[in-house]
Amino acid sequence: MNSLRVRLLVSLLAMLAVAAFVMGGLTYRNVLAETEALFDYQLRQMALSLRDQGEIAPDQARALADEQLDFVVQIWTVDGRRIYGTRQHTELPERALLGLAEVTAGGQTWRTFSVATPDRVIQIAQPLQIRERLAADAALHTVTPLLLLAPLMGLVIWWVAALTFKPLQAVAAEVRRRDEQSLTPLADQGLPDEVAPLVTALNALLQRLSQSLDTQRAFVADAAHELRSPLTALKLQLQMLRRAGDDAARSQAVDALAAGIERAVRLVEQLLALARSEPGAPVAAKETLDLSELVRAALADIVPNALARGSVLELFADAPVLLHGDRTALTGLVRNLADNAVRYSPPGSRVELRVTADNGAPLLQVDDAGPGIPTEEHERVFDRFYRRAANDEAGTGLGLAIVRSVAALHGATVELGSSALGGLRVRIRFPLGPTQDAEAESSPVVIPAHAGIHR
Repeated sequence: MNSLRVRLLVSLLAMLAVAAFVMGGLTYRNVLAETEALFDYQLRQMALSLRDQGEIAPDQARALADEQLDFVVQIWTVDGRRIYGTRQHTELPERALLGLAEVTAGGQTWRTFSVATPDRVIQIAQPLQIRERLAADAALHTVTPLLLLAPLMGLVIWWVAALTFKPLQAVAAEVRRRDEQSLTPLADQGLPDEVAPLVTALNALLQRLSQSLDTQRAFVADAAHELRSPLTALKLQLQMLRRAGDDAARSQAVDALAAGIERAVRLVEQLLALARSEPGAPVAAKETLDLSELVRAALADIVPNALARGSVLELFADAPVLLHGDRTALTGLVRNLADNAVRYSPPGSRVELRVTADNGAPLLQVDDAGPGIPTEEHERVFDRFYRRAANDEAGTGLGLAIVRSVAALHGATVELGSSALGGLRVRIRFPLGPTQDAEAESSPVVIPAHAGIHR
């Protein structure tokens, strides 16, 4: 039984039934007791009112006798002679028990009250069966309104429950009417306090879904736009290769085609990396990593580009710095930062990377000697496919967008500033991670233009 409405109705109706049963039972017993006490009071008052009754002749007593009278009144003198009786009843004992008593006579139980005066004894008797029937009738008449009211209360409870759940049913009906494209907020005016938080949460979810869908649509549109240019260029380069008339022109066309393919492959890889780091994308299992070793391994892919430009990569990361994260995503973050630093720095310049622990929190810092980024563009450069107009270096415009997405995935912050080398400084500050090992003094790991990675 998963329906809240059915549960509420069953619970309330069960409580009503139990309450009606208990109240009816208590009322019935109380009325019985009060009726019995009233009948006893009546017996006592009748007996006391006959204390001054004179003697009545037997003929006159028979004339006054009424068989429909439930009470039997008998009066004796102190010597046992009966001087009055409402009707003859030979089965009742000739001796009276003073006060209230129950007497069995002729297979029938009687309730009696007897009182003695100096010259007579008075007894009032009433069949117990009649008393009980009258008391039960009185109690039943008292309980009957309650029994009739219980079904009416059940209908009222059903109506109140339906009225109570009506706002929730209205919200459910409005949600059912929506299609996959309708993400406008639900109406939240006049809702009960218990339903309002649910609608607020649904509206927040709809807003997040709308933002996510807008982001995906923008991503697909931008990706389609960005892929159109390199694919068109590849088609033109392929046509040039086909039209090449000699080996020199053919070799030049092949080199241009290879470069175009490399740019297209890089763009696709960047798009896939950005898609994997988007909010809502499947999250890979995180593990405890040494950020120093991860950066050192990621730089191996940047060495060929640095060698081609005569640049020097210096890594300051001797002490282990532990964090909990996705190895693949963090490797992509380091590659993008290092690749951007090498690409936008002048040939033969130096790029520095530092891995430290700031009060136990992992920190990655990258410094280059490039043109830097003006403060007013610090937020703009994180947008997808954004390229600064002053840049002559070819790129996808996705590097820093990927960096921010991966950082957000790990709860890290990205800070841009000015580098002591004259270019841009990027600092990635991760949240407090696992306990760090004892830190040693850092010394540079230099990657010169004529060599690979050296410790």
